[in-house]
Formats: sequence, C-alpha cells, structure tokens
Amino acid sequence: MVPTATLAGIFVVFLALPCDLHKIPPHDEYARVARFVANQCDWASMATISSHDPVKGQPFSNAFSISDGPVGYGTGVPYMYLTVMEISVQDLQVNPQASLSMSLAQTDFCKKQGYDPQSPLCAHIIFSGTVIEVNGTEADVAKKSLFGRHPEMIDWPADHNWFFAKMNITQVWVLDYFGGVKTVTPEAYFNAKPYYKRFP
Repeated sequence: MVPTATLAGIFVVFLALPCDLHKIPPHDEYARVARFVANQCDWASMATISSHDPVKGQPFSNAFSISDGPVGYGTGVPYMYLTVMEISVQDLQVNPQASLSMSLAQTDFCKKQGYDPQSPLCAHIIFSGTVIEVNGTEADVAKKSLFGRHPEMIDWPADHNWFFAKMNITQVWVLDYFGGVKTVTPEAYFNAKPYYKRFP
C-alpha cells in the first residue's frame, strides 16, 4: 500500500502540472518563446503595404483575430478569417507581404509581472512573410482553430464571403529580454516545443 503522505505528494505534483505547462520558456530559448507567444495570443497587429490613397505605399497596421490552435496545443501556424471587404485584405491582394506582431501584453502575463508593454521583458514577436488563402484539409484545420477560440466568427455574415488564410512565415523576430531582438528561422520555430511535456 502506498503511504498516505506519498499519495498526497503525488496529488500536489499532479495539480501543479497544468500551471507549469503554461509557463513561459527560458528567455534564451527564442524559438520556444516565439511558439509560446503565438499560442497564448488570440489577436495580432498585421502591417501591410497600403494600396489606398492617400497613404498608398506606406505601412498600414490593423488588428486581426488569429489562432494557431487551442492554448497548450498550438501548431505555430497563425490562421485568420478574412474577407475582401476588409481594407487590409485589399492591400494583400496587391501585395501579399505582411508582418504580424503579437505580445504577451495581450495576456495578463506582463501586467502581473509589472512589465510595461514596451519592455523587452514583456515578450513579443514579429512574423514576416506572406498571407495566403488555405483550402481543403488545411481550411478545416484553420476553421477548427479559429472557431474554437473565436466562437463569434460562426455567426459572422455569410454574404461577406469569408475565407481562411494563414501567414506563410519566412522570418521570426523575438524580443523577450535585454540585448536586442533575436531572429529565428521558420524551421527552428516549427520544430520548437513551447510547453513542457505533461509526463516524461
């Protein structure tokens, strides 16, 4: 028979596991930090090159809901639900190049730690790449990822001709500590494991 004290210890460890799972990775594990931030955030600021006067040719930033999957189980792929009625999407039709910026200031992490949103300690990431429409099986993945975290999308007007898209990431930028921004390759980013395993 297992001693009561041992059982109690196991129970305490088990209860602590979910909290440990969602702790930010060490600041020098840049790819893991990037995956963590991408999974924790449910919206991003997307910058396009404007195709509209009077700011044609200038950077134009806009907020978009995103999801790479359920919290704790993200794929790293930032999916979006878009319509050509949206001004930034019209920019993407002319030039699909864009950047996506996400910050833990969007969660309660930085506020709890007393970090200003601009502080390097308030981890934030920037993706560079192109935004492309997804179809078939990947569209099903995008739908599940987005509607799971943004259920309101289900009831958005059908006559807006919504479609699923993703950022095809070509470069990842990470600022999570002092010493300047760090770059991460897409390969390193997608190979990284943002969360600790529940069991060995």
